[in-house]
Amino acid sequence: MTSNKEQGMTRRDFLDQVGKVGGAVAVWGAMESLGLLGKPLMASAKEFNSPKKSDLAMANKNGKKIIILGAGIAGMAAAYELGKAGYDCRIFEARERTGGRNWTVSKGTEESEINGVKQIAKFDKELYFNAGPARIPQHHVTIDYCRELGVELEVYCNANEFSYYYQENSGPLSSQKIRKGTVKADTRGYISELLAKVSDKTSLDRPLSKVDVERLTAYLKGEGDLSSDYTYKGSTRRGYKELPGAGLKPGTIDSPLTFTELLQSGMMNSISGDYDFNQQPMMFQPVGGMDQIPKALESKLPGKITFGAEVQEIRQSADGVRIVYKKNKNGKTSEITGDYCICTIPLPVLKNIPADFTPQMKNAIRSINYATTGKIGLQFKNRFWEKDDRILGGITTTNMDISQIWYPSNGFLSQKGVLVGYYNFGQNAVNYGNLSLSQRQARAISQGAKIHPQYAEEFETSFSLAWHKIKYSEGGWASYSASDRTNYYPILNEPQGRIHLAGEHLSYLTGWMAGAFESARIAVSTIHEEVLKESKFTSKVG
Repeated sequence: MTSNKEQGMTRRDFLDQVGKVGGAVAVWGAMESLGLLGKPLMASAKEFNSPKKSDLAMANKNGKKIIILGAGIAGMAAAYELGKAGYDCRIFEARERTGGRNWTVSKGTEESEINGVKQIAKFDKELYFNAGPARIPQHHVTIDYCRELGVELEVYCNANEFSYYYQENSGPLSSQKIRKGTVKADTRGYISELLAKVSDKTSLDRPLSKVDVERLTAYLKGEGDLSSDYTYKGSTRRGYKELPGAGLKPGTIDSPLTFTELLQSGMMNSISGDYDFNQQPMMFQPVGGMDQIPKALESKLPGKITFGAEVQEIRQSADGVRIVYKKNKNGKTSEITGDYCICTIPLPVLKNIPADFTPQMKNAIRSINYATTGKIGLQFKNRFWEKDDRILGGITTTNMDISQIWYPSNGFLSQKGVLVGYYNFGQNAVNYGNLSLSQRQARAISQGAKIHPQYAEEFETSFSLAWHKIKYSEGGWASYSASDRTNYYPILNEPQGRIHLAGEHLSYLTGWMAGAFESARIAVSTIHEEVLKESKFTSKVG
């Protein structure tokens, strides 16, 4: 009886190997070559039936009074949707602006970090950078709200093969900036070469047929741009040492990096990040800054928002809620009552506010960590990344403490521009957050100059922030562990009597505006259903 190894490679075995070395895109291509793909998989958006005035009219009821804590995306989206049905919504916001973590920094923006000094943005007029969310995937519900609210969008270049990988202390390619497209092309080439050469020499429980092997090797030959003997020798995909042009200028293809160099550099480990479902090559951003979304929502809520109102207590009774708040300008304490409350306050802030929550809810709120993350916007007097490096949009990825450099996807070919000089996380963000503003700026310029020597000469001004030190946020986004999702997340999603939580932390889209929008819709639907049930019960009793 023959063993599995003697029978040849199975589909499952082959796809498993492809996935290990080539990622999701390679697996997809291999499945397609084998005819294993049926109808395309499409993400289906969950239907949301916005409350309507007719619902309440049929129940012979007026809209209840809803107190909403926080004028970020979730809070304003909830008020916007409930307002359509005639609910009386009042929003209390501790800041003097809407948006929460949706925050666009432009000329005159002011901010003081916790225990930090005051900072005023000195960017030129029309220049800005998005300190919070900066891109929108096309399948997120955020797109639908932009359409409904009339927010104009433009393309955000998320993946640019002309941006760089840059690694320090990483073997033979250390301290070299290498185009992402070059690294990807060479990686695909060598991986395809290896798989093509072993495709008929390994096995598992269900062997590939001879025709399957031929299909796969044909796919790999095209995938890696291999020669006739299935060897990777480089190709035009990876770019040119000298670009082709007119006349007698065919261009010169650069020699490929060696497979050993790629492996030792670790650059290829960053490629899989481009295949995340939410991280698409082409994404979107509002024209003029991400804060155009909260501004559009705010315009739909005239007179509904009380700014500079810091929540002191969240209380409730059997038939209503009572919110105690303090006005920042004069320190005066006031209170307001309503029928329901939607609380969108981030959990690191909420845990310190006295509230009528169960012990289990209080424990859940205290138990969730938030991401430590920071950014800096650097204004330069010339867009050297476009002129000298030919990079228009996209992100350079590094293993330095700056982590990433983001190039603007607006104002192409204009003279000045603001790029994100670092977008870091974890301990790197903590370390930068502990620096003074001038030290952050100096560090960002020093690190970035290793990739772009033009930094020092072209730099004009900066604005930096550490989200874990921003008052009323105290973190970038909810960072759940697997055990958190099991032990605490269900509790956070359960209403506390007449108090409902909402925000990106009440979703599986933490860190995205879509999480805030969708959680707000759940709170809206739940409250509306409760009101209608209450109306039916009252009418029956009457």
